Amino acid sequence: MTEYDFIIIGAGAAGLMLADGLGKDPAFRNKSILLLDKDDKSRNDRTWCIWEKGIGPFDQLIHKEWKQIYFGGKKFKKSLNIAPYSYKMIRGVDFYSHFKDRLGSYSNISFVQATVSDINEHSDGKVVIKTSVGDYSTVQVFNSWFSYGNIRSNAKYPVLQQHFIGWFVKSEEPVFTPGQATFMDFSIEQKGNTRFMYVLPFSEKEALVEYTLFSSQLLEDKEYEEAIQDYMLSEFNCSDYRILEKEKGSIPMTCYDFSQHNSKSVFHIGTAGGWSKPSTGYTFNNTSKKTEELIAYLKTGNSLEKFHKKDRFWYYDLLLLNILYRDNELGHRIFESLFKHRKPQLIFKFLDEETKWYEDIYIMMAPNPIPFIKSLVRHLYWAITAKKKWW
Repeated sequence: MTEYDFIIIGAGAAGLMLADGLGKDPAFRNKSILLLDKDDKSRNDRTWCIWEKGIGPFDQLIHKEWKQIYFGGKKFKKSLNIAPYSYKMIRGVDFYSHFKDRLGSYSNISFVQATVSDINEHSDGKVVIKTSVGDYSTVQVFNSWFSYGNIRSNAKYPVLQQHFIGWFVKSEEPVFTPGQATFMDFSIEQKGNTRFMYVLPFSEKEALVEYTLFSSQLLEDKEYEEAIQDYMLSEFNCSDYRILEKEKGSIPMTCYDFSQHNSKSVFHIGTAGGWSKPSTGYTFNNTSKKTEELIAYLKTGNSLEKFHKKDRFWYYDLLLLNILYRDNELGHRIFESLFKHRKPQLIFKFLDEETKWYEDIYIMMAPNPIPFIKSLVRHLYWAITAKKKWW
């Protein structure tokens, strides 16, 4: 059985960023590191998007970026200039290829394609990872395995999902506006939920068109796809197109305490570590920040059980999720009020958790405050009476 100092399970964004961060840092040059994944990471199985000012650390991987976004509501529709921000898209296959090449330059890092079947923690502090190609041992595991089962079986806080199906389409006629990404279009029928269309145009004839919901339950695939067909016809007057690729996903939207699954030897990262922004589902940029924080923290030698902390943004997300869980149809009104009354640059800054407290208040005064006040009162009542659930 081969032994390593660190074992990383999962070669997604979190796993690859962490492996690369450890590999290039001189402080970990003498540490042996194993990265495990069941896939060879050669397929374009997802896309990531970030908003960012100026040049960023992933710019060489950018497939397309937009300086303008479109927001569509029931009563407010507008094209918005987002400078100095850009909205940037990274294809999964480009990200995987780049970081796998980088990992190949680090002599202390190994990548093994294998299916992990079990993680066994021993009393002596060692962890044995059982895989389809053999067993490996270590004293520190970074695990990006995610399961909805864990958070649903111990749901102290509400659990929603950002779920979607997207089509990469190519039309026969020019119908898209390449310089403008449709960030959220709530003009479609809401059906008692928070539902919107999301469009990333690559040219006048090619785009990613995605049907997205913030809700607790998934739909049948047919309903997502019929919504995309209807939108292509109603918004772009287009029925003559080919579907080049499809993508499908579900991202947890919850303030669930993922850190409770950490131990002295097993630490969860990425979505499994709660690194997805609860109120939006955006994960990539947050993962990049958390990875840097984690690597800096490892150098201190302190126990990873103390790494997790809550801040005021966690409570903001909690209040919003409480509202959406109880009255899911309020989502489009909240987002419409935000984009109608506040600049997108400030909204991005707030979602990046970089605002000052007075900017937070200014942002939160844009929507109708009554649902948020009610949500806060419910939370305070729950905290005082120690009820199991408060939503």
